[in-house]
Amino acid sequence: MPETPSPRPTATRRIPIVVGAVVIGGLIGYLGVTGFGGLTTGGDPACRAAVATAKRIAPLAHGEVAALTMASKPLKLPDLAFEDADGKPKKLSDWHGKTVLVNLWATWCVPCRREMPALEALQAKLEGPNFEMVAINIDTRDLDRPKNFLKAANLTRLGFFNDQKAKVFQDLKSVGRALGMPTSVLVDGQGCEIATIAGPAEWGSDDAVKLIEAAVKPSAAGL
Repeated sequence: MPETPSPRPTATRRIPIVVGAVVIGGLIGYLGVTGFGGLTTGGDPACRAAVATAKRIAPLAHGEVAALTMASKPLKLPDLAFEDADGKPKKLSDWHGKTVLVNLWATWCVPCRREMPALEALQAKLEGPNFEMVAINIDTRDLDRPKNFLKAANLTRLGFFNDQKAKVFQDLKSVGRALGMPTSVLVDGQGCEIATIAGPAEWGSDDAVKLIEAAVKPSAAGL
């Protein structure tokens, strides 16, 4: 019959284990704060410029775009994958070098449908080599329905992009940037968050245009 270990030796053997766990835990916490191998809680260093942009244009987030939340720490967004109107694969990184307003919408979302003309107006005013409006539809069933909606509403300036699996929503949700519909994220040319808004906005308004112009071209808003 095996002997039962005495309480005192057992406690003694546990002390190094407990101390080791505390030391390892403290080391992990320290590395999490100070960074190790380029991984830091401060976010992706490549996105620091986006945070600087957010801080610079923050005074313009009023009126019709007052609900925008400016990036406070560097965040590289997932390289969202979806399709264009011809079913060809697209990724957010395809617009590398451009400031992009990514918008997620669906025909079953009433605020989304109401917001689309404003997105169309923004695209008409600012479309060019430095800015693109990328509205991604996430209807998961009838692909003709969103296309017919855009056609009926005479929204011809917006490119049609879709993700029938709605994975783009889950990808943004995974980084805390999609809590409902519609969701819009202003992204810089490196794929980094500048600002996010949950809900619709009057994107064709002077307030919105001035803010995005400032994000694209600092001198445009006199900042």
